[in-house]
Amino acid sequence: MLEEKMADINFKEVALLVSVVAACYWNSLFCGFVFDDVSAILDNKDLHPSTPLKTLFQNDFWGTPMSEERSHKSYRPLTVLTFRLNYLLSELKPMSYHLLNTVFHAGVSVIFLKVCRLFLDKRSSVIAALLFAVHPVHTEAVTGVVGRAELLSSVFFLAAFLSYTKSKGPDNSIVWTPIALTVLLVAVATLCKEQGITVVGICCVYEVFVAQGYTLPLLCTTAGQFLRGKGSIPFSMLQTLIKLIVLMFSTLLLVVIRVQVIQSQLPVFTRFDNPAAVSPTPTRQLTFNYLLPVNAWLLLNPSELCCDWTMGTIPLIESFLDVRNLATFAFFCFLGALGVFSLRYPGDSSKTVLMALCLMALPFIPASNLFFPVGFVVAERVLYVPSMGFCILVAHGWQKISNKSVLKKLSWVCLSMVILTHALKTLHRNWDWESEYTLFMSALKVNKNNAKLWNNVGHALENEKNFEKALKYFLQATHVQPDDIGAHMNVGRTYKNLNRTKEAEASYMLAKSLMPQIIPGKKYAARIAPNHLNVYINLANLIRANESRLEEADQLYRQAISMRPDFKQAYISRGELLLKMNKPLKAKEAYLKALELDRNNADLWYNLAIVYIELKEPSEALKNFNRALELNPKHKLALFNSGILMQESGEVKLRPEARKRLLNYINEEPQDANGYFNLGMLAMDDKKDSEAETWMKKAIKLQPDFRSALFNLALLYSQTAKELKALPILEKLLKYYPDHTKGLILKGDILMNQKKDIPGAKKCFEKIVEMDPTNVQGKHNLCVVYFEEKELLKAERCLVETLALAPHEEYIHRHLNIVRDKISSSGIMELPLYPVDKTSGTVERDEIRSEDVKEISSEPRPAEIRKTNGNRNSKSKEQSTENGDQDAPHKTTKDIKEIEKKRVAALKRLEEIERILNGE
Repeated sequence: MLEEKMADINFKEVALLVSVVAACYWNSLFCGFVFDDVSAILDNKDLHPSTPLKTLFQNDFWGTPMSEERSHKSYRPLTVLTFRLNYLLSELKPMSYHLLNTVFHAGVSVIFLKVCRLFLDKRSSVIAALLFAVHPVHTEAVTGVVGRAELLSSVFFLAAFLSYTKSKGPDNSIVWTPIALTVLLVAVATLCKEQGITVVGICCVYEVFVAQGYTLPLLCTTAGQFLRGKGSIPFSMLQTLIKLIVLMFSTLLLVVIRVQVIQSQLPVFTRFDNPAAVSPTPTRQLTFNYLLPVNAWLLLNPSELCCDWTMGTIPLIESFLDVRNLATFAFFCFLGALGVFSLRYPGDSSKTVLMALCLMALPFIPASNLFFPVGFVVAERVLYVPSMGFCILVAHGWQKISNKSVLKKLSWVCLSMVILTHALKTLHRNWDWESEYTLFMSALKVNKNNAKLWNNVGHALENEKNFEKALKYFLQATHVQPDDIGAHMNVGRTYKNLNRTKEAEASYMLAKSLMPQIIPGKKYAARIAPNHLNVYINLANLIRANESRLEEADQLYRQAISMRPDFKQAYISRGELLLKMNKPLKAKEAYLKALELDRNNADLWYNLAIVYIELKEPSEALKNFNRALELNPKHKLALFNSGILMQESGEVKLRPEARKRLLNYINEEPQDANGYFNLGMLAMDDKKDSEAETWMKKAIKLQPDFRSALFNLALLYSQTAKELKALPILEKLLKYYPDHTKGLILKGDILMNQKKDIPGAKKCFEKIVEMDPTNVQGKHNLCVVYFEEKELLKAERCLVETLALAPHEEYIHRHLNIVRDKISSSGIMELPLYPVDKTSGTVERDEIRSEDVKEISSEPRPAEIRKTNGNRNSKSKEQSTENGDQDAPHKTTKDIKEIEKKRVAALKRLEEIERILNGE
């Protein structure tokens, strides 16, 4: 009996399998995150420690809520939990992820060896396990990180089966503990990947045909006698029925729970993912049946492997006369012959064949397209468990052949060649997964009819900023599949990156023309990828750069929303546009609608905060910034802009929190000079001059031409009696910005009052007047230079002209009186060109000074809105406007004294923030 063959595996066998797996997969440790790894690992927030663990059980494998229509409905929380463990240990360093996959594969190989012992002798079971360990078709499951779902599920799949084999006690009694453990392990396997539930079917077949030793003729005879009333059901068969009922009831319960999890919705796949799924009869049936021998051929001859078999990889079979139907017919004939042999005849050989067939067929059913469509045509990773049955079948056949003395040596030679070539193929195949470019280029060598592969090579080149070369691959994708909406979108985006906006718009318009027509009043529910709706967003984003086409862009956003009212991205993009159109109230409505769809999106709360800033409601803005930071404490834009908002509020109690947030921001963005600059401004507010100097220097070190930092550092030196240290800073400022009015005023003031360099100061003030003859400060200070040069008449004319520009400035009246008194005492006769206000008084000292530079900055504009984008490579940066060279409003004497009293508040507004955020 088969049970007698089972023996514990020994250490040498375990060591052999582990060594072989290590030898085949050591180079996988140097591969990166490619293909589906990007969505499942890099873009999946469920891996982050800041994400509550409960969300793993609410979202799908890719981090999308199961309730959303765009969800893939793949519910694998335990697999995601292992990804999260990897993230905890090494964050996003791929080596640890690949290492754990390799360990799991070695573990599966060892457990599989134990399963093989149930059906094969010691030697043959080792051979089956070795074949499984080295089979090249497994590279997608082992080297591709997302393949961990297969590996984990297989661990519990095999463990559940091994547990069930112990449920038969003495005298055919039922041992319930192994059955209970089996049900638990099936549930765990299913939480790793859906196909784990198929082990129940294998347990049922094992129970009937192996444990109880029935054959199909015997079952038919017993059932016939019972139905005719000529006999009763044997006790052993009743025991078997009880066990099967328990298994089936447990399976039904798991299926019901699974259906509830996906909310009775199947995932949305398109005809590009699986063309046969939307084809009419008989094309659909002929193609799906042909895929079975295709998968079998991959197990038998894994010489040409491809990471993506979607779209046009396998042309549809549209006629019964298609020659490929012969392959389907031959496959079913062979499978049928094995099935008849295994079910009809008793004996260990037939039982081994039967279990091998079950392992091949039952786990493959969920991916077979025979009962419900899936999102692929062929996927090598789903052959991971079916290959176990294949390896048992091969090892069993080899055992039969090798027992014949004539073929013994030849069988060993052939077996050795197969294991060696498979191992070398696996080792070589691993390098294909090194990067996205190498992976998709290797796929194109096998299949040139798949537009998705051409697109993916283009994406890989696009990520390297090689847009010209990427464009060639995207264009080739449109030639291979002219109706591929995504390919035309890729072409449009690449044209945009190449600043070829006309071609970009034409490509987007072509993609838009391929979309299904809008049905007024009906929700968009066509079987097409939801991300194809981004064509409206991309086209609108392109044309809104033209101020005259803003309404047209808004119409596109509204069109997308009308097609799909729950299209969150459309609300987000429209909200940004409405702000640009100076419609903050409508923008607020758009963001509130988006928040109804996703209240846990930190970017949305951030965008709403920006709207409240535009509405002049800073307190509401701060509340929304805080909400964004609750959801994502490391949200860079929220940290930065909320810190600035607190700083600009003028409330002393908010400054410590503002400083804390800006410090957190520079921890996240240590190379952004804006963070250090604003910390410097905050320190100036708190009269911490040395700290302010340190922050400003750091900002200038990172960005040597940082206009605001250079000027304010120079001003800080001048305000703290370090005028001579300010001069080289001003020289640097004026080197980059020779027309910086306030810099020229400050430099001229220091040269004249500190260094007594009258000619140098004169050049500064003359340049200011040359640039702007109406600049009162520059004009006045030039008058002072004339006075210092003893050009009294010239100084008088200059002051009269200045007074005409600012007739209410007391200090100009005062200085004009000083000059005229000087003229009178010198005996120079010159009639005044402008009457003097005698009430203004004179000064006792016989000198005048250049007016100290005072600069009041305009309020900084809020940071540009950050957009939430589904595309994997989308990024956002900060930006602001500068208005720093506009003159401050003219102040009365009282105003000037008030500014002096509140020096800290004035310093904060000495210069606009030149670039708060760098726009995309």
